[in-house]
Amino acid sequence: MKFTKPQWSWIFYDWANSGYGIIVTTAVLPVYFKSVAQSSGVSAANATAYWGYANSFGTLLVSILAPILGAMADYPQSKKRLLNIFAFVGILMNLGLALVPPSYWQWLIVVYILSIIGYSGGNLFYDSFLTDVADNRTMDKLSSYGYGFGYLGGVIAFILFLSLQLTGGFGHLSAYGVARWSFVLSASWWALFFIPILKNVHQVYALPATKRPVRDSLKRVFETLRHIRQYKGAAWFLVAYFFYIDGVDTIFTMATSIGMDMGIGTSTLMIVLLVVQLIAFPFSLLYGWLANKTSARTGIFVGILIYLGICLYALRLTTVTDFWILAILVGTSQGGIQALSRSYFGKLIPKESGSEFFGFYNILGKFSAVMGPILVGIVTQITGRSTIGAASLSILFIIGLILFALLPKLTGKDA
Repeated sequence: MKFTKPQWSWIFYDWANSGYGIIVTTAVLPVYFKSVAQSSGVSAANATAYWGYANSFGTLLVSILAPILGAMADYPQSKKRLLNIFAFVGILMNLGLALVPPSYWQWLIVVYILSIIGYSGGNLFYDSFLTDVADNRTMDKLSSYGYGFGYLGGVIAFILFLSLQLTGGFGHLSAYGVARWSFVLSASWWALFFIPILKNVHQVYALPATKRPVRDSLKRVFETLRHIRQYKGAAWFLVAYFFYIDGVDTIFTMATSIGMDMGIGTSTLMIVLLVVQLIAFPFSLLYGWLANKTSARTGIFVGILIYLGICLYALRLTTVTDFWILAILVGTSQGGIQALSRSYFGKLIPKESGSEFFGFYNILGKFSAVMGPILVGIVTQITGRSTIGAASLSILFIIGLILFALLPKLTGKDA
């Protein structure tokens, strides 16, 4: 399948912000923040708590505003304008992390929260542009390529960071210096590959212009909620998505803690993270091929069943080899199930109100990240084994599978 210039430009926005996702939020900033906070007299427990609060606050704020921001983006030329604003905020705040002196850990938290807002808000409008750059025939494959190239971009950015870390900035940087230059790297990566979508992607579907976009957007959101029965397929899909995507996100975020409980070293966990990202690239494209040959529905079923198998396999985790097998299984389906969920939803919704509906998609995706970690934590405390805690996530996948199975098959007329 050949993609147009706007479609490739859309794909490369996922490539662009992938450096932020893997370098800033996953690999470097959590360790850097704890180090500078503890150097300023903050206890390890408090540093961890503040880091958790920052992540929760930034994500929660964007999630609550997502339907309203999405509704505002459905007016002519608004979607591109809002994407630009949030992306620029994310890039500037990502760069700002490098400029905050290490002793000012409170400001580091503030700048990081603003970067989360830019990153999460930008992704909302990026997702909703899927309906502008693809029709229902190409949506599955394009969404899969977006996730696939996002993972590949993350791998390349992470390798560039590792070259800095392993050489100590080629012999010229301290550990703090390497961390701060990694923020410059991720911001530059984001800014450079943001240019294609900035130049080549434009809003196609829109509602009629209004003189009161904020007020009318609020009104539309409440009207949609009141008349949700008109969009029965989209509404029930979101309920199913809420459960199974919670399990997907929780397995990824809790994997490091489970690995550490098994005695796996930090360096090995870093390598595992890199390999998972690398495996996710071709398998995301494979899910797009599967959806093209069968349907997105089939691909989502396959993804849920594989994750259910991952949860059950967690019960037998005892060695490093077992952990590697589990990580590879995650890599095979993580991008695919996310990509096809996005495109499946994109076919269910009215395109002229796509951003509003993707706002609800975004908020449920973010709120789902609450239930899974709590379930894992409770079961782990009761049993004393984090592997049993991970296995308990099978409950979420079973509920999601049943609800998704009850959805009628998506026909051309439904789309």
